Order: sequence, then C-alpha cells, then structure tokens
Amino acid sequence: MDFLELVRKRHSVRSYRSDPVPVAVLERCFEAARLAPSACNSQPWYFIAVKDRDVVRKIADRAFSGIYALNRFAKEAPVIVAVVTERSRYTACLGGYFRGTQYNLIDIGIAVEHFVLQATQEGLGTCWIGWFNEREVHRILGISNRRKIDILITVGYPAFDEIKTKKRRALDEIRRYI
Repeated sequence: MDFLELVRKRHSVRSYRSDPVPVAVLERCFEAARLAPSACNSQPWYFIAVKDRDVVRKIADRAFSGIYALNRFAKEAPVIVAVVTERSRYTACLGGYFRGTQYNLIDIGIAVEHFVLQATQEGLGTCWIGWFNEREVHRILGISNRRKIDILITVGYPAFDEIKTKKRRALDEIRRYI
C-alpha cells in the first residue's frame, strides 16, 4: 500500500484477538523504530517487549487501575511495549535547553510512529498509551526509577476489521502557503 493509505489505515486499537504476535514481526517493527531520525542522532530510546501473558496481565492490573482504569483494555493485548526515554546527546540537550524543547520526547514520538506504522503494515493493531501508573511499570519490569517510561504501546491482531472514519480538521485549517 502507498504511504497515505497506510497512514489512513493506522488507528488506535483497543480490542485484540488472543493470537500471539511472532517475534519476527515485532523485530520488523523495532527495526522501523531503530531507523527513525533523532536530534544529533541521539537515538534516545529503549524498547521492552512484554509477551509473557502473566506479565502483561500484571502490568494491566497494576498500571491501569484507579485513575488509570481508562486503559484497562490493555489486558487483552498479546504484547505491551514499554518505551524508555533515554538521555539525548549533549548537543541535543544543550540546543533543547536554549529552545525550550525536549528533543528526546520528539525523537521517541518519531520512533514510536515508525513502530506503529510498520505494525499496521504487518496487519497488527496498536495503541499508544501515555496515561498509566509509571511507578508500577518500573516495579514490574525491574527498571530503575531514574529512567523514564513515557509510553506504553499495546500490540496485537485487531479483534475487528472495521476502521472508523478519522475526524480531522480540513487542510485549509492546518496549513498555509506564503
């Protein structure tokens, strides 16, 4: 499919089949993320793919309870990917300081979008999740609290094939030419 068709097809999936996701398919998604550009080539990301059903359930039960319960659908996903934000290179940090921009967050956004677009190409569904109990994810995955987990991605084969029409502003509302 062409790129715009792929972008139109990609949407947040919140209901998954229980079919396992082959490691080879996940590896292609990680390769797409690995190839993403980043400020000063910092590549400030690290991915942890959780495929173990017991660990997925534990994350879903603990990270998506209480005020985070909105995302408890994650329990259905065969895979949850934790995206750990690493420090950028000094030059990117320095430039970000003067510009008031956290380039490492922009960089992981690009890498994650590469990941989810490749997942869509592979027939998978994904959902970016930024609202979760990070402390619990740290505990479950044994990650130091000094490291930041900004995003979780649910990954799996969608339970339904329907793609809803995207509600987006018109082009004339979001760009202009000079």
